[in-house]
Amino acid sequence: MTTSIAVFGAGPGVGRAIARRYGKEGYDVALVARRRDPLETFARELSAGGVTAHPITADLGRPDEVPALAERIRAHVGDPAVLYYGPSADPAFVPATALSPDLLHDRMAITLDTLLALVGAFLPAMLERGDGAVLTAQGAAAVQARPGMSGWPTLLAAQRHYLRSLAAEVAPRGVHVAALYIGARILGTPYEAEYRRRQALGEPVPALPAADPADLADLLWTMHAHRTPHETTVPTVTGGS
Repeated sequence: MTTSIAVFGAGPGVGRAIARRYGKEGYDVALVARRRDPLETFARELSAGGVTAHPITADLGRPDEVPALAERIRAHVGDPAVLYYGPSADPAFVPATALSPDLLHDRMAITLDTLLALVGAFLPAMLERGDGAVLTAQGAAAVQARPGMSGWPTLLAAQRHYLRSLAAEVAPRGVHVAALYIGARILGTPYEAEYRRRQALGEPVPALPAADPADLADLLWTMHAHRTPHETTVPTVTGGS
């Protein structure tokens, strides 16, 4: 039986690097993202390299559509052995004093609701097999609170709490949960392009190191393959637990 991974958030950056890394390991890849043309172009790139890739368009901000999405994925690759969840959203950083319910509500679905629905759809098959993985890569602001950086990180922290609980519950049953928290700008992404544009104009930008998404994908693969650890922050920060 062919082993497969479903990559939710297959845009530039870590999502595509994960698809390449797991394709290299022989996994069939279901690529899920919102925009059709870039998704199909990337699927052709993977196929040219010998990876079986299936582009599947979906709006991950619509958790009510997950049951239908899950059936579309199963039609291509069956129940995936690995679920990677890393869609991007506007972080909308604001001071904690300016944080509003509306700002959090706008990002709740893509951050928590859809992830919960996808785990609910695919985890039972993993538990039945006694093998599988749930992976994610998010911003390090989920781990360490910073002044002026409330907003989406508030929800990512809630997502992290859920994943840590899930990891403890399913590890004895053969399913590994691994989360990578990234405190860097990721090369090849729209954020990196905007960062360099502002830097060239002399505008103030945060002091962030650059990270190669292929290196991040390698790290997440290693966490999965070795079944340890459940969580890694890069670069290492203080204040997390």
